[in-house]
Amino acid sequence: MPRISACIISYNEEERIEDCLRSLRGVVDEIVLVDSLSTDRTLEIAAPYVDKLVHQAFLGHVEQKNLAFDEASHDWVLSLDCDERLTPELAASILAHKEALERHAAWELTRKTFYVYRWLDHAWYPEWRVRLFDRRRARNGGTNPHDKVIVREGTVGRLDGDLLHLSYPSLSHHLRTMDHFTEVAARELVAKGKRVSLLTPFTHSTWKFVRLYVLERAFLDGFAGFTVSLLSGVHVFVKYAKVLCLRYRDAATRPGTRG
Repeated sequence: MPRISACIISYNEEERIEDCLRSLRGVVDEIVLVDSLSTDRTLEIAAPYVDKLVHQAFLGHVEQKNLAFDEASHDWVLSLDCDERLTPELAASILAHKEALERHAAWELTRKTFYVYRWLDHAWYPEWRVRLFDRRRARNGGTNPHDKVIVREGTVGRLDGDLLHLSYPSLSHHLRTMDHFTEVAARELVAKGKRVSLLTPFTHSTWKFVRLYVLERAFLDGFAGFTVSLLSGVHVFVKYAKVLCLRYRDAATRPGTRG
């Protein structure tokens, strides 16, 4: 039977990490934690649960998770964030498929988000994500800060049950995260030479709102659904606006450029 290593990255997660780790008991064979030099009680709380602890200054979401995968003792990896936890249904599904994991290269699951005051039944749901995979046939990729598991070969199966995502406890937290994530994403896009026009912030943000609120029916989640849709659109607008501002600033400070 394949053995599974749960891989988690952390930084100052004392309020959320224990529920995440507790949900893995009896499901995985090893827990690997890569911590970005936390200064709170994260490591103290995690110690009874973790089999392998790695201290590493943050390299980026993609790079930090790949480091965690490389540190795993087993080829089958279950990747979680500290604000996520397995439901009993998802845990049972993983155990039910454990003997036959090898028939697929990876397994995807649905993630359900708790936003400020309620669970979202339509916005960001069902959000299928590959989280259980054979690291010999899959690798973490994407563009920081939005990493994703990329399956290089083989098929992807589906697990039953939800992965619970306790994302934003308040609007203030969402806004702070949005500012940080858009900054990281904008710098990544500039480094990769992504083409962005003056219209890009407007067109992409409008489509993001319409797709989430109307097509994905976030309006059925009430005010929380509207807020998530609106701020998702703002997130996209700010990301591309920051790309333009970075390029304009770079052009303005080049030698020989007139102010």
